Amino acid sequence: MFDPLKIGIAGLGTVGVGVIRLLAEHGELLATRCGRRIDVVAVSARDRDRDRGVELGAFKWYDDARDLARDGNVDVVVELIGGSDGIALDLSLAAISAGKHVVTANKAMIAHHGTNLAVAAEEAGVNVVFEAAVAGGIPIVKAMREGLAGNCFNRVYGILNGTCNYILSAMRESEREFDDVLDEAQKLGYAEADPSFDVDGIDAAHKLAILASLAFGAPLDFAAIHTEGIRHISPVDIDYAGELGYHIKLLGIAALTDRGLEQRVHPCMVSTDVPIAHVEGVFNAVVAEGDFVGTTMFSGRGAGEGPTASAVVADLIDIARGARAPVLGVPAGDLTAIPAASMSDHQGAYYVRLLVVDRPGVMADVTAALRDAEVSVEALIQRGRSPDDEVPVVLTMHETREAAMLQALKQINALDAVLDTPRMIRIEQL
Repeated sequence: MFDPLKIGIAGLGTVGVGVIRLLAEHGELLATRCGRRIDVVAVSARDRDRDRGVELGAFKWYDDARDLARDGNVDVVVELIGGSDGIALDLSLAAISAGKHVVTANKAMIAHHGTNLAVAAEEAGVNVVFEAAVAGGIPIVKAMREGLAGNCFNRVYGILNGTCNYILSAMRESEREFDDVLDEAQKLGYAEADPSFDVDGIDAAHKLAILASLAFGAPLDFAAIHTEGIRHISPVDIDYAGELGYHIKLLGIAALTDRGLEQRVHPCMVSTDVPIAHVEGVFNAVVAEGDFVGTTMFSGRGAGEGPTASAVVADLIDIARGARAPVLGVPAGDLTAIPAASMSDHQGAYYVRLLVVDRPGVMADVTAALRDAEVSVEALIQRGRSPDDEVPVVLTMHETREAAMLQALKQINALDAVLDTPRMIRIEQL
C-alpha cells in the first residue's frame, strides 16, 4: 500500500465536518479502494472553540487558512470556505503555487475564476477538482468530463438549486404564497437567512457556468448568463400552469444555437410529460444531451452534509488513485470562446397573465398590441366575471422572439385597462 494522501481542510462548516466524518467512518474501505489511506492532518476555521460534534484534537490547527498551502505535510488542500474571492481564492492559488492539489465545493469561485485556476493548475502540474460545486452528491462533473467525453453536446440543463425547487414544489402542493413557503424553508434549514443567492437565481447561474464550460469547451463566462429568480411566481401562476399541463421549475439552460452559446437561468413552464417536471423538493436534476448517447438525466440531493461530503471525497479518491483529467474537460489552452447569444433573440413560447378591467374592448386592445409585435396567441383562458370588475386573463403564445414578446408586454402594460404588471413565464420545450 502506498503512503497516505494527507489533506488539509479549510472551512469546518456542515460540509467540512461531513468530510471528516465520512473519512473516519469509511477510512478502511477507502484505503482498500484507493490503495492508500486518505488522512486529514490539518484544519482551519474561524472559531477554534466551537463544538462541531467531531474530534479535531489530532489535527494541526491553522487560524489563517492560507497557512495550509505552506504546510509541507499537506498534499491536498480542501477549500470549503466559500465566496468567489477573498481568502478562498487566495488559498487556492497559493496551494497551486506550492504544488498542492485543490479540491473545492466553491461554485462561485469556479464560476468567476475557474478558467484562470485551470491555467495555473495545468502549469503547476496539479489538479483542481470541484465535483461538489455542482448539484451536491450527483456526480455530474465527472460524468460530463469523463463518462460522456466521447460526445458532442448540444444542450445541458437542469434544476440546479434545491431551495428554489423546494419552494416551487411546496407552493404547488399547498397553494401557499412564496413568502410563506420561503419562511418555512428557512426554518427547515433549506434556505439561508439571506436567501438572495438562491431565490434570485445566482447560485444556479454559478453552477450553469461550470456545466456550460464542461459541455462546450469554452472559458467560463458567468457574466453572459441571463439570470432571473422566482420571487414573482404566485400560486395563481402555478394553478394555471397545472391547468395547462405544466409544472413551474427554475431551470439553468445552456445550449449551442445558430446565434451562439445561450446561457440562461429563469422559471420555466415544463410539460408534465417530461421526467424533470417530477423532480420535487430539495432534489436537483441535470440533463445532458449528447450526439451519441442521446439524453441522459442525473438526479439526487443537491446539498447537505452527506451528499456534498460524498462529492468532495470522490475527488479525493481520484487524486489518491493518481487519476488526471483536464480541469475543464479540455486543456486550458484549448478552451475556445463562443459568442454569447443575446437573450433578446431567444426563440420560445410564452405564458402571460394579465389583470384587466372586465369591460368590452379590452381584449381587442391586448390582441392589437400582440399583433403589432407580430406575436401569435395559441390559447386564452378567462375565468368568470369578478364582482369588482377585475378579471385575470391568461394567454399562451406560439414560438416567437423574446424581443417581440417584451415589446408587446410594454404596450399592454401601458393600457389603462391593465391593472397590474403583466407576468410572463417562458414555456420550455424539453
